[in-house]
Amino acid sequence: MLGFDLFRLTVVLALALVAGLLAGNITLALLIAVSGYLVWQSIMQKRLLHWIQQRKQFEPPEVPGIFEELSFEIDRLRDRHKRRKKRLSRYIKDFQNATRALPDATIVIDHLGTVRWANKAAGATLGVNWPADNGQRLTNLVRSPELRNFIEHLEPDSSLNLVSPIDDLTYLSLRLVPIAAEDWLLVARDVTDLQRANQARSDFVANVSHELRTPITVFRGYLEALRSQQDQMPEQWHTAFSHMSEHALRMQNIIEDLLLLSRLERQAVPAEMAPVQVSSMLTSIQQQAQDLSGDQGHLFSLELDAKFRIMGAEKELFSAFSNIIFNAVKYTPPRGVIRIRWYRDDKGAHMEVQDNGIGIPPHDIPRVTERFYRVDEGRSRAHGGTGLGLAIVKHVLQRHKATLTVTSELGKGSTFHCSFPLTAIVEADLSGAIEQDESEIA
Repeated sequence: MLGFDLFRLTVVLALALVAGLLAGNITLALLIAVSGYLVWQSIMQKRLLHWIQQRKQFEPPEVPGIFEELSFEIDRLRDRHKRRKKRLSRYIKDFQNATRALPDATIVIDHLGTVRWANKAAGATLGVNWPADNGQRLTNLVRSPELRNFIEHLEPDSSLNLVSPIDDLTYLSLRLVPIAAEDWLLVARDVTDLQRANQARSDFVANVSHELRTPITVFRGYLEALRSQQDQMPEQWHTAFSHMSEHALRMQNIIEDLLLLSRLERQAVPAEMAPVQVSSMLTSIQQQAQDLSGDQGHLFSLELDAKFRIMGAEKELFSAFSNIIFNAVKYTPPRGVIRIRWYRDDKGAHMEVQDNGIGIPPHDIPRVTERFYRVDEGRSRAHGGTGLGLAIVKHVLQRHKATLTVTSELGKGSTFHCSFPLTAIVEADLSGAIEQDESEIA
């Protein structure tokens, strides 16, 4: 087609040249010919533009050449675009039909939290109705500080447990999934039955533990009274009474830990929060760890930043940190090294305990915070462990918006790293900067 246009232009110029020779003015003839050709090109371009803008009212230019080729190519691209649009519309329709049938509330929002689509279940579960609420902010439709914070900090695969705004007895689990550059899929699942089952389990454990506390205390009291009279009883009974006392103490520790776990599970956040001087707390725990080490001669290294504190529940944090440090003592051979650090950086505050003990197998690391899970059951029982220490650590950190990271290598030791968010940090009015202490237990 381009060759045909060049041929046509050549013919026009040739005719103009002949006419110019006959008229005695070649320049004028060529100027008139070129101007006429340009005017014709402009008319064809205008006709092509009209046909593109209003395809139904105008026919494409029928003059052979580049304009016919352009109109054909545009027509082909339009047909392909139409087929693609129909295919995408069919996909969207299938997606909407599938999500409408889902029992879980499903809402499509943009990066600002604006509702772009919702299925029928969203109205019954969250009170978001489509298309009536199209273009509305989800946080304006569902009034909840937790949901507002959840939407403002859009993170892939993040989740939130929430009470339904429609029914106070319905518990929802919300999950965010990115589906486009700026669009997110919010899925709300009814977990009321699971919540009730967990609550029933928690209540059962708490009630049983509470009922067992008194008889175990009485039993231990009588055992201690009998053991104080060992010189008056047969020698073969001494071992039996010693074992009974050890197991009674272990049972009492399990009951106390179960009651603590039940209290932690009942509330998402601590009831009372106050600035906690963690550096002083870790110093106190380290001294207790030295007593626990006894004649094993563990070496302790402390690196504590006393310039800041964190908002939290002091008793809970003490329980969590002491569990981690005491575990390091229990699972580190004699004369082993235990390093305790408390520091801050641009990501938050961190408590780290590193040892060169026996280590944890890689397949056991994801499960160490489960209740009653023991990597080395015989060693744990020998040290009087309840199997609940790291479960308590996990719940305490969750209540403080903190995370626990465990790294370990068999035979080389383990590192437990607790990270608290920047929002938990409180500046402390203290003159001391860094406290470092190395001590060896004789």
